[in-house]
Order: sequence, then structure tokens, then C-alpha cells
Amino acid sequence: MSAAAPAPDMPVVSIAEAIARMEAIEASLPAADGIACFNRMYLDVTRQVNSHLSQGFFADPAFWAQLDVEFANLFFAAADVADPAAVPLAWRPIAERRAAPGIEPIQFALAGMNAHINHDLPLAMASTCATLGTAPDAGSHLADYRKVDQLLDAAEQSIRQSFESASELAVDRHLSAVCDLVANWTINSARDVAWNNCLLLWAVREDPFARGLFLDTLAASTALAGRMLLVSV
Repeated sequence: MSAAAPAPDMPVVSIAEAIARMEAIEASLPAADGIACFNRMYLDVTRQVNSHLSQGFFADPAFWAQLDVEFANLFFAAADVADPAAVPLAWRPIAERRAAPGIEPIQFALAGMNAHINHDLPLAMASTCATLGTAPDAGSHLADYRKVDQLLDAAEQSIRQSFESASELAVDRHLSAVCDLVANWTINSARDVAWNNCLLLWAVREDPFARGLFLDTLAASTALAGRMLLVSV
């Protein structure tokens, strides 16, 4: 059984609490809400990662448990903000368009993955390394990072299949446009970029000016990609 969900705005401290918070989000939002569309996918992936932590899947499960917590808290920090203008820039396209007509659930799911992987993942990796006194390229971190791709491959395929099998979309005049958007964004490619950005962020961690410029640029580019994914078609 999942732990009780912490109150909104309070960071979670375990994967069980993260799962409980996602379950609470799922229960509180309409299924078509943009945040809910991403949350459903994220909840499934988090459950899968959690189940692998005790099975010898990761060489360093303690690192990945901490990373999952840091990672999830960045999503919750965005999801808990009611005013779209106050939402972190990378997440703002979803916050602003989460109830907009003409956007399919798959677009919201991918836009959420774009914000969470391209922007949040480098921050979570760097924060986890600082907390645990390690570095992104130390030990088994990269090898374990690549193992997660195996889990995400299955998740991505499931998302795409659920989109493709929706009978109401089969006759929709904008199906081909949505397919083009979906085909042009992949989880693995985003994670490759996120790893490189993590290394860059780690390299400038002690230079506040360079770090600030890098984070501003990362947030802006992620937001731009999110707006492209959420074009009403």
C-alpha cells in the first residue's frame, strides 16, 4: 500500500510518497486535464522503477531512489501552482493550455515528458549528486541511467499504441497532424540530451553566473518545445 500523500507544496521524501502524491493528483483532476495526462504516464513509470529497485536491476539502487524523489518533487512543484504565470517556465505551456480544446491527451503527455526530461532531469541528477557526494559520471550512474531507457521504451510504446488505437481519432481530420507531432519527439533522444545537459550543469555548478545563464536557456528552450508540442491541430 502506498504511503499517505504529503500535503501539496510539501516535498516528498520517498518513492512511496511520490506515488501516493501522483495517485492523489490522478484522483483530483479530470482525465482530460493536461497535467493529469502526463501524471498518468509518470505514475506508471514511477511504479515500474520502484519495483525494480529491490530486484538488482540497478547497480546503485540508493542513488536512483534519491534521484526519483528529487525528480518527482520538481514535477510536484510545478503541478501544485495554481497561477499559470507563476509556474516554472519549462512547465508553463502545459499550465496555460491544460484545458484548451483541440489538444489531444498524447500531446499533453509528451509535453509533460519534454518538460520533465529536458529540464527537470538534469537538475535532479545534479542535485542528487550533490546530496550524495558523487558526480554524474562516477561509478555506475551512466550505466544505470541507460537501463532506465529500457523501462521507458515500453512506456513510450504503450502511450503511442493507446493513442493510435483510439477509435474516435481514426476518423478525425487532424489525425495526421497529431501523428507528425508525436513522431518527431522521442523519450530516448530527450534523455540523451538531458544527460549531456546534466554534465554541463555539473561543470558550472560553482559558477553562479554561468549556471544561471545555462538554466535560463534550458528553461526557455524547453518551454519553446512544449509550445510546439501543444499546438492545437
